[in-house]
Amino acid sequence: MRPEFGDRVKSNVRRTALITGASAGIGAALARVYAAEGWDLILTARREAPLQALAAELAGQGAAVAVIPEDLADPDAPRRLFEAIRAKGLTVDGLINNAGFSRTAGFLDTEPEAHAAMIRVMMTAPVELARLFAPAMVERGYGRILNVASLAGRMPATGGDTLYGPIKSFLIKASQGLHLELRGTGVHVTALQPGYTLTEFHDANGTRAEVSAAYPGWMWQTADHVARIGYDAVEANRPAVTPGLMNNLLAGLAKHLPDRLALAMVGGHARRLKRI
Repeated sequence: MRPEFGDRVKSNVRRTALITGASAGIGAALARVYAAEGWDLILTARREAPLQALAAELAGQGAAVAVIPEDLADPDAPRRLFEAIRAKGLTVDGLINNAGFSRTAGFLDTEPEAHAAMIRVMMTAPVELARLFAPAMVERGYGRILNVASLAGRMPATGGDTLYGPIKSFLIKASQGLHLELRGTGVHVTALQPGYTLTEFHDANGTRAEVSAAYPGWMWQTADHVARIGYDAVEANRPAVTPGLMNNLLAGLAKHLPDRLALAMVGGHARRLKRI
């Protein structure tokens, strides 16, 4: 039988984390890490069935789990999610903005509605959710905000996946600004910037075969590894963290190369993925 939030003894302080995009991949891995660390959870994503399966799994670790399906591509979803959580009488101590996807068919071959959905899910929704939940965190003197960005946000933009990198770059910069603004309040803000990670992300955007052929196995990390690094980084209040030595070397190289060479480097990436 799954533990319920109302079953908690009030003297036992357990924190509660809201995780978006928790149905699979890094989001599900983060849910497992938070449950293992003694947190209760609120899970949200578009698909309810995998959320319910994950909730049942995490109940075995003693976590109370609320499932609230939402599609963050809907402009009203962040406010609806906030109100649903408040109606349940729950307190969000940790906000993990993980939901995301990409469209890699090329800018001109992607429908404007898909571009708008990417912007809402990965830019607008994280900002709105932070603005909704952060004030109460500051008032309580405790909070954690982990924004799952990407190594792509530290690299030059890639043709064929034109908006993904710039969107993640925005999320990194917004995280840095919020980290500075909330310093000293007890609220930690961190941008997690993973590189290639073994999840169903590339299955969803149709690039699994290309990326598997283009990049050797040693460049890939597991979702569990990335999630643990993200958890530890936000607990330490690091403004940003990029898992993996090679990923940090690539980002540093791209930062210091002249624009012409940096763009040539990511252009080679796009050609390997057969996107331009």
